[in-house]
Amino acid sequence: MVRNPSSSAPKVALSTASVYPESTATAFEIAARLGYDGVEVMVWTDPVSQDIEALRRLSDHHKVPILAVHAPCLLITQRVWSTDPWTKLQRAQAAAEKLGASTVVVHPPFRWQRQYARDFVSGIWRMADETDVRFAVENMYPWRYRDREMLAYAPEWDVTKDDYRHFTVDLSHTATARTDASAMIDRMGERLAHIHLADGNGSAKDEHLVPGRGTQPCAELLTGLARSSFDGHIVIEVNTRRAMSSAEREADLAEALAFTRRHLAVGSR
Repeated sequence: MVRNPSSSAPKVALSTASVYPESTATAFEIAARLGYDGVEVMVWTDPVSQDIEALRRLSDHHKVPILAVHAPCLLITQRVWSTDPWTKLQRAQAAAEKLGASTVVVHPPFRWQRQYARDFVSGIWRMADETDVRFAVENMYPWRYRDREMLAYAPEWDVTKDDYRHFTVDLSHTATARTDASAMIDRMGERLAHIHLADGNGSAKDEHLVPGRGTQPCAELLTGLARSSFDGHIVIEVNTRRAMSSAEREADLAEALAFTRRHLAVGSR
């Protein structure tokens, strides 16, 4: 399928997390078949996602560039690429540089990572000063259980309260946080460098719905980006775990891509 016909429009990538429980290799196959402009590699327990040479071979074979690397920041990846969080970021930076990716996506620390959290803002600035790769810090959300709320991230789940050079906005996370996505994007301003496009309805669970199936301003964000000087990437990061078949999963990812391209086109008129 033909990829983005306009060189000036933001590139639309597929997160390899969007095909879970299928593999990183499958994500490259689907991205190529559907006409995505590239992929964002989620580094996690799949050994291929951790192997730079394997990723390079997949990229070359499918002719799908790697546009971003998501550092292993999840609970399930605490032992991937070391247990030391700074080592994880150094390896993510090295992977991005070797693979030609422009961005490393990183979450703020968990609150119990006290020393890492204490040094996080200054450390991200220090690393950003040493490379052309953008470290785009992603907004998160409070954890909720029934009537209880736990602040799991430090310094803040709302990353706009701290000083970073670049941000990632995730619209599933704004839904889970029950915060105003448009206001957060306005606060990010020109430091908004990366988009995780998904949707949500404000559930306590991080839903990552196909864009257009929830309450978040996905369409408005896309039309606004097309009218702006945004020079980052838009990454489809949706949850397809409940798909009953590979065909249903692929249909969801095709719908997400079509939604994104359609609203980018509206904004570029």
